[in-house]
Amino acid sequence: MIFIIKVTTNKEERAMEMIGDRTTKNSIAVYAIAKPHGLKGYIIVEAADRETAEEAVFNLPYVKGIIGKTVSYEEIQQMLEPKVEEMNIEVGDIVEMLGQFKGEQAKVTRVDKTKGEVVVSLLGASVPIPVTVKMDNVKVIRRESEEEREEKKDEQKKEEAETDSFDEFAEEF
Repeated sequence: MIFIIKVTTNKEERAMEMIGDRTTKNSIAVYAIAKPHGLKGYIIVEAADRETAEEAVFNLPYVKGIIGKTVSYEEIQQMLEPKVEEMNIEVGDIVEMLGQFKGEQAKVTRVDKTKGEVVVSLLGASVPIPVTVKMDNVKVIRRESEEEREEKKDEQKKEEAETDSFDEFAEEF
């Protein structure tokens, strides 16, 4: 049977450790302990019956109690197995902010897919300040086309060439 345990917010990991320690020490029939993705203040315990679950969590710090009814696996499946959506965000894309700068438009300057973060520069700001946000907090509204990328690369090469020729000119004096 699966039970939802209410715990102190941001202490879920510690509560899981204490429940795990108690179950191994006292040989309590708890089969699994999990922290649901995207839900703070709760952990999920799979035990033989309600008395076993109560014995595992009784009088532990950070544990506030057991939610009244048992739940089925289908009800909590999306919390335990989150769907990983491949975010197709590239450098140069124009995005709309969804989080703290809601409604603002920004240009993506760097993408870190391992951390799930993007670095953006707000378009409405008078001074470009890089802001790091989670990929969940941005929505692509306009893509930079291949032609625009090629034009920018050509412009950068021209600028580098001009800088190099200026440096050579300056070295003569």
